Amino acid sequence: MIQKSYDGSPTLYIVPTPIGNLEDITIRALNILKEVDIIFAEDTRTTKQLLNHFDINKRLISSHLYNENKNETKEIEYLKKGKNVAIVSDRGTPVISDPGYILVKNAIENGYNVVCLPGPTALIPAFVMSGLSGGPFTFYGFLNSKESKRKKELEILKSNPYPIILYEAPHRLIKTLNNIYEILGNRKIAIVREISKKYEEVIRDNVENILKTVENLKGEIVIVVEGNKEHQTFSTLSIKDHVNLYIEDGLTPNEAIKKVAKERSVPKSEIYNEYHNL
Repeated sequence: MIQKSYDGSPTLYIVPTPIGNLEDITIRALNILKEVDIIFAEDTRTTKQLLNHFDINKRLISSHLYNENKNETKEIEYLKKGKNVAIVSDRGTPVISDPGYILVKNAIENGYNVVCLPGPTALIPAFVMSGLSGGPFTFYGFLNSKESKRKKELEILKSNPYPIILYEAPHRLIKTLNNIYEILGNRKIAIVREISKKYEEVIRDNVENILKTVENLKGEIVIVVEGNKEHQTFSTLSIKDHVNLYIEDGLTPNEAIKKVAKERSVPKSEIYNEYHNL
């Protein structure tokens, strides 16, 4: 099924809202919130405060993790009547570790357009500020709140070669860091909290050192964990991409060429010639 997003048909809009600073909301997001006929909101009180700040008056319907499936009929009734609908979460982009997926899936299955606006989400600023990589990454979101299941999830992630982005609640942070240290080892990590707010903070170190110094952190927390470089496989990488991978990590071209030659068990001159197209 091909979606023509702007064909004028009734549409479900996914609208990101600020994760901290209200100035992070886009002009387009404000316009969509003004234009839609109804807004499904994770917490109507939080959304009401946002709408009041920007002088927007719309009917809100509560749609959170525990009642979202009950709103499917309401959603389709509005769309059938030719009305446009928006979904917002408390902060950030709906569906990304937030409610919204059920309504998105429902709209698609019933043949309606689903349009997601670009906008605030915590994972991208955290990844960029972590300084751990500029390449691929794995976004996982929240680990399980039960420690036994959390450890199993980390075991699955253990061999992942890319930085892993996790969300975590403040009261579970120390337990999760201990689990990371136990399962993944003493990797480099970055703890990024209160993104876009006055008290934004980034803590960069290995897990062991952070555990010695960090306690009682509050606010919205993102953890970025270094990938497992020992388990990286390069069979699908070209020599040029392989070298560039290490240059992105901070090595000089010559250092990267030397490392690639060692990993591939070929002469350094061969890697050098291939990289420089000689």
